[in-house]
Amino acid sequence: MKLIKVVGTPMEIVIGNMFKLDVWETLLGSMRIGEVAEFWCDTVHTGVYPLVAKSMRRIAEGKDPVEWQMHTCGMANMFAYHTLGYDDLDELMREPQPLYFVLEFIRVQQPNEYNRESWALNDQERLKVVPVLHGQGNKLYKQGHYPEAVQKYKEAIICLKNVQTKEKAWEAPWLKLEKMANTLTLNYCQCLLRMEEYYEVIEHTSDIINQHPGVVKAYFLRGKAHKEVWNEAEARQDFSRVLELEPGMKKAVKKELAVLNMRMEEKNQEDRQTITSNGNFLGIPPPPSWSSPINCRGPQSSERSFLEQADANAPV
Repeated sequence: MKLIKVVGTPMEIVIGNMFKLDVWETLLGSMRIGEVAEFWCDTVHTGVYPLVAKSMRRIAEGKDPVEWQMHTCGMANMFAYHTLGYDDLDELMREPQPLYFVLEFIRVQQPNEYNRESWALNDQERLKVVPVLHGQGNKLYKQGHYPEAVQKYKEAIICLKNVQTKEKAWEAPWLKLEKMANTLTLNYCQCLLRMEEYYEVIEHTSDIINQHPGVVKAYFLRGKAHKEVWNEAEARQDFSRVLELEPGMKKAVKKELAVLNMRMEEKNQEDRQTITSNGNFLGIPPPPSWSSPINCRGPQSSERSFLEQADANAPV
């Protein structure tokens, strides 16, 4: 199998940073700048190639190369879903084969000559870059650049999760990282609210609430998302929970409930108009009217009783 160049941007490998396919570092170390060479590699060196290839293909398709492994590593993802999403890569995972790689060595850059992405950082560097990304995200949010802010928060969350996986769950170091990640996730959700991605907000805030039921901001943001999609009962329940946990937010909750009431009234009015329009379209005659020229007499007693009962049940 040959690796064929399909994307205009060359791939970058940070030497000494434990790249998944470490044999490529060895191969590049034997080459000169500008050289093109073909290498045959035995299966002992190519076992993780399908995982690397999936990320590379996602880049070629214009997708996020790491989104599919945000919650688990690539290997765990494969075991969970029994597939990498590509038939040929699934076959290589089942039956590893020796592979041919054709590599072109284009250039060498020193560490101070390029901006290192989060995946190329060690744990200490990741922890240092998190507050920087956090601050950049906050600044972009204030400027109204919500998609760009989302990317900053997301990158910071990935850095924290990468470090957190090496800590024992629910112990002090793990919980500290979890609190930082939750703060960033809630900022991420604030951006999503502005971008009208309400159901994604509900999903992320529900994840936090399920693990940490005392996070007030998670309830507040989820309530706002429920409000926007007319989930009245769920919104009221979340806002009620906010007041239980933080009575000082009474003013903010009162404002959201006023908007919820207005939105529900608008929706109910639209529903009534839709029912009326559909009835007219189907040819259903309008109800009797006192001013109708056809009905010049007042209703008899039995008719009056029926009409009074109907008026009492009509929507106000």
